[in-house]
Amino acid sequence: MKDLLKHIDRRRFLNVSAAGIAGALAAGSARPLWGQAKERPKPTADTLIVLWMAGGMAQTETFDPKRYTPFEPGLESRRVLSTFRPMDTVVDNIKVSEGFTRLAKVMDRGTLVRGYQAGDLGFILHSRHQYHWHTGYAPPQSVAAPHIGSVIARTLGPKNPDVPAFIDIGQNMEIGAESDALKAFHTAGFLGTEYGPFMIADPADAMASVRPPAHMTSSRFQNREKLYKKMLEANPVLRQGADFQQESFVRAMDNAHRLLNAPAARAFDLSLEPKESYARYNTGRFGLGCLLARRLTEAGARFIEVTTEYIPFRFWDTHENGHDRMAALKPMIDGPVAQLVLDLEERGLLNRTLIVLATEFGRDMMTEGKPGLEVKNQVDVPDTMAATKHYGMHRHFTEAGVVLLFGGGMKRGFLYGETADERPCKVVRGAMGIEDLHATIYRAMGIPADLAYEVEQRPFYVTRDGKGKPRMDLFA
Repeated sequence: MKDLLKHIDRRRFLNVSAAGIAGALAAGSARPLWGQAKERPKPTADTLIVLWMAGGMAQTETFDPKRYTPFEPGLESRRVLSTFRPMDTVVDNIKVSEGFTRLAKVMDRGTLVRGYQAGDLGFILHSRHQYHWHTGYAPPQSVAAPHIGSVIARTLGPKNPDVPAFIDIGQNMEIGAESDALKAFHTAGFLGTEYGPFMIADPADAMASVRPPAHMTSSRFQNREKLYKKMLEANPVLRQGADFQQESFVRAMDNAHRLLNAPAARAFDLSLEPKESYARYNTGRFGLGCLLARRLTEAGARFIEVTTEYIPFRFWDTHENGHDRMAALKPMIDGPVAQLVLDLEERGLLNRTLIVLATEFGRDMMTEGKPGLEVKNQVDVPDTMAATKHYGMHRHFTEAGVVLLFGGGMKRGFLYGETADERPCKVVRGAMGIEDLHATIYRAMGIPADLAYEVEQRPFYVTRDGKGKPRMDLFA
């Protein structure tokens, strides 16, 4: 029965999200409502980079290590809190999990939040929690909620008019059953297409996104552009929409066309990067995504998201062989994230660039969901472990998680929040939900938490009901 309900809820989520997008097309231009703020807060950052650990990164295996228990046949599962040893960092009171050698050396540039708590959304589904993190709202919504990158692009505009204000790197949108769920939040929603993400699935091939195919002449490309505009005018979905939405489609296309001919397009070409620098980032798609993010920051991008990519049961979605999977994942992010911090610092950009490393929820060996409100999990964890495939954090845990912040006005070498040292390792100090996390991020970008956009004659706040409170203790 629970599996049937989950299927119904998933289908309802997708259907209502699709209805919300259709509703957005009928809406006019969303007008900003500045709420109670008499003036915008002074920004501490001009650019935001989100490094998204898609799939639910285990906090006790990464940035909130607990007591280490090595594997042995017959090991009681309940005894295991961390499957890696804790290791020292350059900050005396901050330890990270073994395997983050390079990140340990840059923790003096960052703020580590150990009090993040994922939303209690009734049941656990990756796409729902990712939607919640990226929009600030639990799905489904009656309107197409905009991605945080779209809010920032719409509110602040581009830093460089030739560079897309919102660039998303590393996520293939066609992943099978959950493709539509991903598309539901990779959108500007009611804000308009021009504020949506410029998608780059493979950073190694990013240049292909900003230049016509080699076989296409300039005149042929211009003819195709004209034909595409005619197709848009004839599109029955757009014809039913408001003039604003039709114009937004055209502006989005004009922006893309302008980029093709702009010097800033060179930022997308990783072949121009010196070989030594390229090699330092080249741990795969995510590592090269971090390199591309650095180049785009230099070129004047406003919001960049780099993801390890969400694919069910891949990457951080560690439902089985958790320890071995984690051991393979750490080298993928350790060097590139640390190098991104160092490179931006060297170029004088870190102080005005906020880097946020985050994930949708944490993980635990035993507890699925929220302590006291556990739900059934697809993975059956045995009482005692017979094989290493059982060794690791395999269950979704919404009561604790981590967020790592660098630059952008945040404190350096700072630890915020605390979790219990025994199971359930829930937050005991400095709890922070998505509303306050978003409010903190928006505050750094000079956007008040009670900013709203008027859609369908009612306010839609950038934090739920405008109630998010920035954690000023995190700011330097």
